Amino acid sequence: MTVTSTSAPAVKPPQDGARTPRAAALLAGIGGQNISLVGALVVVLGLFAILNDNYLSLSNMQVIAEAATITGLLAVVQTVVIICGGLDISVGSQVGVASVVSAMVFTSTGSGTLAGMAAAIGVGVLIGVLNGLVIVYGRVNPTIATLAGLAAYKGLAQLLSDGRAQGFVLGDDVFIFLGRGKLAGIPVMVWILAVVALTVHLLLKHTDIGRNLYAIGGNDTAARLAGININKYLVFVYALIGVVAAVAGILLTARTGSGQPTSGSEGLELKAITAAALGGCALKGGKGGIGGTLLAVALLGALENGLTVEGINTFWQNVAQGALLVVAVVIQQRRSGEQAVGLPH
Repeated sequence: MTVTSTSAPAVKPPQDGARTPRAAALLAGIGGQNISLVGALVVVLGLFAILNDNYLSLSNMQVIAEAATITGLLAVVQTVVIICGGLDISVGSQVGVASVVSAMVFTSTGSGTLAGMAAAIGVGVLIGVLNGLVIVYGRVNPTIATLAGLAAYKGLAQLLSDGRAQGFVLGDDVFIFLGRGKLAGIPVMVWILAVVALTVHLLLKHTDIGRNLYAIGGNDTAARLAGININKYLVFVYALIGVVAAVAGILLTARTGSGQPTSGSEGLELKAITAAALGGCALKGGKGGIGGTLLAVALLGALENGLTVEGINTFWQNVAQGALLVVAVVIQQRRSGEQAVGLPH
């Protein structure tokens, strides 16, 4: 009698380097770009921890988080505008205008904290809408339009303040709470960044508005043919930038104790763009996310703080930021497979 074996075939163990479906799904969810950022962040934290025993202390981590908050707010909205194929180089100057306005209205009118904040946000909306209208209806390239805004809004902040810090707000409980308060041991400024980042993330990933923004950045012609009102979306995005830049300006006022026309806001546009690019935003539009941007903000904050703690000349921080921006763009170009300039097709 012939006996037929019914035993199951032996299962081959995964070969070296093979990934289980669960691991592959996890890596896909995190994203290769984000994994690289996490690795870079761990290296930076580890390096400076070796050089300075207090670098990883809770107090210094809070310092890093607070210092990175304003950059983080601007990087979040810079991510949105880059996704839809635009750019805003004027965000630092917008922060300066909002900071001055919030302090001047608070100290000169006697109307209270909320009046100063409302005035700053109102000015932020006006500036953002103006940028959007110039780009959309003036048909001006976003880089050129906001480069002009960088100079114009910086000049406006200096004219309003006569080039000096304005007012003193640290006699007010609300400003003290915003600038120096904590909730559950975490600085209020960090909570504000978390709320803004989560809101924008949900907007991008779980609403028709977000899907349309990605579509506009990916292929504006196809988006237009699909019935998307591109002009309306662009004006909305630049108005959103104005609002968040105003919030950043209010936090700058609360943190420094007075309205700052340029100090504390100069150079923020470079940091925001660098963080967005490092976080995986394709500068041509259609790609990017808030998670990667926040990781890049953390990386930049940790690097800047480490250089400061080690007493390294602050000018090197600008060199590092510029180098990181170039590295981010080079990586993007390599991944996209775009033809190098000057090489035959």
